[in-house]
Amino acid sequence: MRTSFATFLAVPTAALALIGCHASAERNAIHASGHIEATEVRLASKVGGSLAVLPFREGDAVKASQVVARLDTADAQHELAQARAEFDAADAHLRLLLAGTRSEDLERAAAELGRSEADLAGAALDLRRLEGLADRGTATLKARDDARTRKVMLDRTVAGDRAQLAELKAGPRPQEIEQARAQRAAADAAVAATLQRITDATVTAPCDGAITSRAAEPGEVLPPGGLLYVLTDIAHPWLNVYVDEPSLARIHLGDQVAVRVDGHSDAFTGKVTFVSQVAEFTPKNVQTPEERAKLVFRIKVGLDNPSGVFKPGMPADAYFGGKGGAG
Repeated sequence: MRTSFATFLAVPTAALALIGCHASAERNAIHASGHIEATEVRLASKVGGSLAVLPFREGDAVKASQVVARLDTADAQHELAQARAEFDAADAHLRLLLAGTRSEDLERAAAELGRSEADLAGAALDLRRLEGLADRGTATLKARDDARTRKVMLDRTVAGDRAQLAELKAGPRPQEIEQARAQRAAADAAVAATLQRITDATVTAPCDGAITSRAAEPGEVLPPGGLLYVLTDIAHPWLNVYVDEPSLARIHLGDQVAVRVDGHSDAFTGKVTFVSQVAEFTPKNVQTPEERAKLVFRIKVGLDNPSGVFKPGMPADAYFGGKGGAG
């Protein structure tokens, strides 16, 4: 097969053109370096107590809502039993007031009043007789005075029995019922608070992630809020980079970004999720002392991490508006 000289020259010329386009794209790309970051959640118990179960260790993966720790609840269970007993007593007292006076109590009070009224009538008759005899000199003054005293005491007894019967007929006062309701509500709140303490003694993961720090061991007595783990959401990391003001005009929310990390030949694809509107000095760990003197803007590049390539603290390079060597 014969190949013309023109054809032979066309092949390297096309290759050089492709290389030139690729190099041009690389020159036009905005290159920035930064570090991978991820959301860290400090897991702690809302209540204090003896740590009973702490099943995970550093590096373990956990799922959202998975139990990651339990505190001992023996004391809280005793308090719950006491709170429930106090609620039962308050509830019974309220129901007793709402039921009103029993008919047996009314009948008993009416009988007491009838008996005291009969005694009073007899005492009044005796007093009239003794007063007549004393006027004629056939009865002593002491007998007459004793009869008067007895009648006065029976008057008071009758008045008290009448008041007692009226009170039983009226039933409990509204204020007493309101007080009983308040006492039952307080007892019910105490039960709910104790139940919440028991619930809070079980700690669950708020999201998927990996345990990156284990801060306690079973058997330790922890205060409320004592740190148990640090949970890192490694599935949704991001890259923080800083660019100067001239480059900022070429970067927009939603732009795709080529991201490179050491140890991987291929570039990964990220997306701009945040562009700072406020300038700041470049962080010291990003560039040379000369670069640190510049005012820059922070760019946040969101990343997908299904294979766990990206890890918090890992250095990475971002290429905006270019392929970053991918392909």
